[in-house]
Amino acid sequence: MSKIKITQKRSIIDQTERQKRTVKALGLRRINHSVEHTVTPQIEGMVTKIKHLVNVEYIH
Repeated sequence: MSKIKITQKRSIIDQTERQKRTVKALGLRRINHSVEHTVTPQIEGMVTKIKHLVNVEYIH
């Protein structure tokens, strides 16, 4: 299965509570912090909701 690397690039200050919870649920803690996840429909949906706050790299 493929993986994605998600890196937080913007602050969650002034974002909606739902977006803040999504960032925390993905395991991101601060700006420039990165996590790797297996690509699933659930993870893709979460990333789509906060795409303006993160950078995504697909890892093969």
